[in-house]
Amino acid sequence: MLDACLAHDVPYIVFSSTSEVYGSARYLPLDEEHPTEPTNPYGATKLQVEQYLRWYDAAYGLRSISLRYFNAAGAALDGSMGEDHRPEEHLIPNAIRGALGLQPFRLTSAPVETPDGTTIRDYVHVLDLADAHVRALEALRRGHPTDVINLGSGVGYSTRQIVELVQKLTGVRFPVERGEPRPGEPPVKYASFAKAERVLGWRPRYGIEEIIASAVRWHTRFPNGYPD
Repeated sequence: MLDACLAHDVPYIVFSSTSEVYGSARYLPLDEEHPTEPTNPYGATKLQVEQYLRWYDAAYGLRSISLRYFNAAGAALDGSMGEDHRPEEHLIPNAIRGALGLQPFRLTSAPVETPDGTTIRDYVHVLDLADAHVRALEALRRGHPTDVINLGSGVGYSTRQIVELVQKLTGVRFPVERGEPRPGEPPVKYASFAKAERVLGWRPRYGIEEIIASAVRWHTRFPNGYPD
């Protein structure tokens, strides 16, 4: 793909990377100077692409900004577009599907040393991510060098807190079953977005309740996902 970009005179790239490149947090909040020690293939492959982008800049002048997402979530505010994975593995959609009676909700967070014993993550609305992509492209057009930038809210919520918020926003106290824990999950991850604010002028606009409420609207409108 990068060779094709060169062949067609593409001047710069905005790459969707991930906070998974960091692995387990040595300190919090996670900033861009944190060591990159991915613990799964997803994070490792994203980190490798970031390296290729640095090489292509050094060799050919193809500049890029890699945006390291934390947990992307939410849907279009009018419920027209949302998250449709089959099978679905993300916490918020699965909790909402449990609230709507579409499937049992199974808690797969492994026991960890956090206040309520469940993993803590940083959720960022997809609309905020889209806004950051536009801002990253504008920064590259202004001459910003190849870079990596975190995108997160700076606030961590536990799995149990997310489940309780879904119950609150749907008004449904759905049962929570214990599923098979996912091995190797870091206990706590949340971002510093100070660099995004400094370089891109970006701050997240949507909080966790707005994220969940937008997803509830989409799943209520499309309980079985988009029509095939």
